[in-house]
Amino acid sequence: MANLKEIRTRIISVNSTMQITSAMKMVSAAKLKRAQDAITRMRPYAEKLQEILSNVSASLEGSEGKFSKQTNGKNVLIIAITSNRGLCGGFNNNVTKEIRHLLRGELEGHNVKVLSLGKKAFDLYKKTKYHYAEGFGDTPYQVFDQLHFANVGAIAGEVMNQFVAGKFDRVFLIYNKFKNAAVQILVTEPFLPVVSRPSAGVTSSTDYIFEPGKEQIIEELIPRSLKTQLFKALLDSNAAEHGARMTAMHKATDNAGDMVKELKLNYNKARQAAITGEILEIVAGAEALKG
Repeated sequence: MANLKEIRTRIISVNSTMQITSAMKMVSAAKLKRAQDAITRMRPYAEKLQEILSNVSASLEGSEGKFSKQTNGKNVLIIAITSNRGLCGGFNNNVTKEIRHLLRGELEGHNVKVLSLGKKAFDLYKKTKYHYAEGFGDTPYQVFDQLHFANVGAIAGEVMNQFVAGKFDRVFLIYNKFKNAAVQILVTEPFLPVVSRPSAGVTSSTDYIFEPGKEQIIEELIPRSLKTQLFKALLDSNAAEHGARMTAMHKATDNAGDMVKELKLNYNKARQAAITGEILEIVAGAEALKG
């Protein structure tokens, strides 16, 4: 059993750690409220815009815009959305695991590049052959420092330009979707090319009147929809990150509390054993003097 001084040092250390994790939990809870409000307001607009785009695209017979061109090429861009900081459980690891799964499965043999929107993914891939940041600056993950639609739109615009230029044949988004503070859903969704995704077995009876024309509306609607899709993914990931961190810090605080209780129990046992030993020594010394 460790001596009293070692146990006291460990108790002090664990208590300090518990104070830090408790403070981080409260900070994440405050940030989560703002991030949750942002994605809650954004999600209905993004989903309705995607629905309109799908309906209108499906009504264009035989037309293929520059963002809808599908090829059999093997140049693939994965936009990996992670966090800039750690201490949020398996939040970041889930994204990187999904990328590894795709590289060993569906995308095996393809020319895959990873655009990291998040420092954790950036640090992981920056020294690998998959790292890609051409046209996005040295540190594209800085978008989280000022998470505004204009900044995200610039990144989405560059992705669209490179797709149209033929650098990539397919683009995917991989991120954690916010459900609630304790649950994050890993999502892998296609970004480009744009394809209509009407609901199975459901046909739209809405009759649209187009002005000036379907083709022109699609050409203006698709870029806006793609920028909104990326912005929604970043807002989802931002809210999910704070939820994951709050949950992880809550568990860490509880575990630290349990550890402190166990250490105090061991401390009392060691203290009692030390006192008992001292009493036995005193009694033995007294008996020796009598003898």
